[in-house]
Amino acid sequence: MKKLLFLPFLLLFLVSCSSDDQTEVSGNLQAQTLLNVTYGNDPQQTMDVYLPENRTTDTKVFVLVHGGFWYAGSKEDFSDAVPLLKQYFPDHAIVNINYRLAGFNSPAYPKQIEDIQKVFQFLDNSDYSISDDYAMIGVSAGAHLSMLYAYKYDTQHDVKAVCDIVGPADFTDENYTTHPEYENAAVALLGTTTPTQEQLLEVNPVTHITAQSPATISFYGGQDYLIPTTQGPRLEAALNNAGVYNEYNLYPNGGHFDWDLATMTDMYSKLIPFFQNHF
Repeated sequence: MKKLLFLPFLLLFLVSCSSDDQTEVSGNLQAQTLLNVTYGNDPQQTMDVYLPENRTTDTKVFVLVHGGFWYAGSKEDFSDAVPLLKQYFPDHAIVNINYRLAGFNSPAYPKQIEDIQKVFQFLDNSDYSISDDYAMIGVSAGAHLSMLYAYKYDTQHDVKAVCDIVGPADFTDENYTTHPEYENAAVALLGTTTPTQEQLLEVNPVTHITAQSPATISFYGGQDYLIPTTQGPRLEAALNNAGVYNEYNLYPNGGHFDWDLATMTDMYSKLIPFFQNHF
């Protein structure tokens, strides 16, 4: 995973990365790069904010949520996504977040969802001159958190679109509950190897899908050692049953996002028009 996320398109399009404290003067507002902005009191509650020039209160916002099995990873894993999004969505703002990682006697839930809520509260109350229209892009655990927040906790329906890359979508899936990594996932997320049905449903993205859920695009690998291949179809079925627009993509030879260049390029060729059409 890590910084390979958008590397193929960086190579293909030769897009340059933004530098620290970079500004460009044009029009009414400058483009700004604000790194390590704190949105809470914990040292892990930081985010990078990229604001386009000439932004207004209609400027839409991408929110990037890194993976790492809920107990690892950082926003730096997603840093290569920023130049690509700037290339295709130059009028959008981008927010790349850290969140408090799971640890011993400190499971991911609910604190990581609380951190995402704090991010949105911070943005809504900021002076950045942006809108409250958001799209979320998450990988692995970050995809789970993105779906869970968008489907369950976004009661104002500010999240308009979600990209799920190899994210856990349904913990009640028998292929997941019997998976070798299931207990490790349960400990990281809920702090127990034997979660109750009530606990599972609370953190289960598909459980909270309604007709008002945002458009969703998903990508899964057929050889993923962490996520059963049944997760994608179960997510697709739940979204279809609720009448929510969605696109499901399976790469039969792909692992847990350790995909070859051709597969990655194909993914981007679907992801970019999805946001162009649904965000």
